[in-house]
Amino acid sequence: MKTTFQLPEGPFQPTWESLENYRVPEWYVDAKFGIFIHWGLYSVPAFGNEWYPRNMYIVDSPEFKHHLATYGPHTQCGYKDFIPMFKAESFDPDHWAGLFRKAGAKFVVPVAEHHDGFAMYNCGYSEWCAAKMGPKRDMIGELAEAVRRQWLVFGLSSHRAEHWWFFDGGMQFPSDVQEPRYAGLYGPAQPRSTQPHEAFLEDWLLRSCELVDKYQPQLVWFDWWIEQPYFAPYLRKFAAYYYNRGAQWNRGVAINYKHQAFPERAAVYDIERGQLTDIRPLFWQTDTSISKNSWCYVQNQNYKTAASIVGDLVDIVSKNGALLLNIGPRPDGTIPEPEEEILLEIGGWLTINGEAIYGARPWKVFGEGPTQVIGGSFGDTKRQAFTAQDIRFTTKGDVLYAVILGWPERGEAVIQSLSSNLKLYPGEIGTVEMLGVKEPLRWVWSARGLRVKMPAEKPCDYAVVLRIKPKK
Repeated sequence: MKTTFQLPEGPFQPTWESLENYRVPEWYVDAKFGIFIHWGLYSVPAFGNEWYPRNMYIVDSPEFKHHLATYGPHTQCGYKDFIPMFKAESFDPDHWAGLFRKAGAKFVVPVAEHHDGFAMYNCGYSEWCAAKMGPKRDMIGELAEAVRRQWLVFGLSSHRAEHWWFFDGGMQFPSDVQEPRYAGLYGPAQPRSTQPHEAFLEDWLLRSCELVDKYQPQLVWFDWWIEQPYFAPYLRKFAAYYYNRGAQWNRGVAINYKHQAFPERAAVYDIERGQLTDIRPLFWQTDTSISKNSWCYVQNQNYKTAASIVGDLVDIVSKNGALLLNIGPRPDGTIPEPEEEILLEIGGWLTINGEAIYGARPWKVFGEGPTQVIGGSFGDTKRQAFTAQDIRFTTKGDVLYAVILGWPERGEAVIQSLSSNLKLYPGEIGTVEMLGVKEPLRWVWSARGLRVKMPAEKPCDYAVVLRIKPKK
C-alpha cells in the first residue's frame, strides 16, 4: 500500500496544459451505451434513495423518522449496523455481466465507493469495505473479471470526495457518528461549507490511484464535489497518474467530470440526468437512472419505460454523446425483475438497430421535430414523449441513419431536413431501407423532404431506423 504519491512515467504531467493533450479513446466514442450500478449498504434500508445514510441523520427528515420508527435511536442503530444485513448472498457477477451484454451495453461502471464511505472493493486504506466486512467479498474485483469475460469494457466510479461532509448531520444530536471507534466509516463529518484538509485530500488521491492500480478501469467517473477549488491540484495529479497508467497498459482510458471540474479537453464532460439541446463538438456523456426517484434499490421504484430510454439514447448519440444508464440491485445481489426486463427490451431494440448507434457519429444537424429537449442537468424526466415527427440523425461514412422516434399514424414519414432544396444531403439519395425490414420501401425525394411509406409491419417497438445511402 502506497503512503505517498508517485507519478508513473508517461506522456502526461500534472498540469492542465499537459492534460489538455488528452484524446478520448475510440472504444468509448464508439460504445455509446454503458451500465452504471449503485449498490451498497444504502440498498439495505431500501427507503428514499442512496442518500439514506446522510438523510437518516438529518433531524425530522422522512429518512430520520423512518429510521427511528423502524430501527430505533441512532445511538443504538446507526448506518454501520446495516453492514451485517448486507450479505450479497445471491450476487452472481457472471449473470450480471451476461445481462449487460444482452442489454447491448459496451461498458460497465459500478460504484466503487459512494458518499457513505463503505468501499465495495478491497481497500488498503480502510477496514470499512465489503472485502473485510458484511459479505466479505471484493465486489469490484469479481465484477471486473466477469465483465471482461463478456468482452465488455470495465470502469468504476468514486464518490469519495463528498464523504468529507456526508455524515455531518450525525454531529448535531446524539448518534454513533460521534463515536471515535467508527471514525473510519463516518469520516470527518464536517460541515459542507468547510474546506477539506490536506490529509483528507491526500487520502482521496491515494485511494483513487489504488483503484486504478488494482482494477485497471478504462473509465473513472467522479461526482460533482471534485469541482471545489482545493481539489484542483489533486485532480491534476490523479489525471496524469491515470493517463500515464493507461499509456503503460496500452489501453485507452477516460475520466468523467461534471460542471467545470476539468478543462473540457482534459477529460469527458458528463451531465447528470440531463441532455444537450444541440451537437457538442467534443464527445460527452449523460448519466441517468432507470428509475425516476432513486439510483439505488428502494421498495417503491418509479421506473422509466424502455421506450423513453431508447429515445434518450438516440437523442444523446445524435448530439455526439453516450448514455450511462444506472440500475440498483437488491442487497442480496439480485437485480430487480423490472430492471432486467427493461434492459432486455433495450437490448432487443439494439439488436435490430444498433447499426445506427454503435460507432456512429453526428451528422450536420442532430435532427428535427416538435419535442423540445431540456438542456442541462436534471431535465430527463421533464420532457414530453418523443413523437413520430421527432427524427434524429447519425452517420457512418457515406451512410445516413434517420431514427424516427415513433410510428407514423398515417403510414408515412416526412423528413424535412432532407429537402432537396436545403442541400444538407450531398449528392442524390440512392436507396432508403429500414433496419429489420427485408421488403423494399417506397419513397420520394423532393423539395418537401424525403417521404417514406412505412412497411406493413413494424420491425420493432419504439423507434425505427431508416438507412439512407447515396446514389452511386
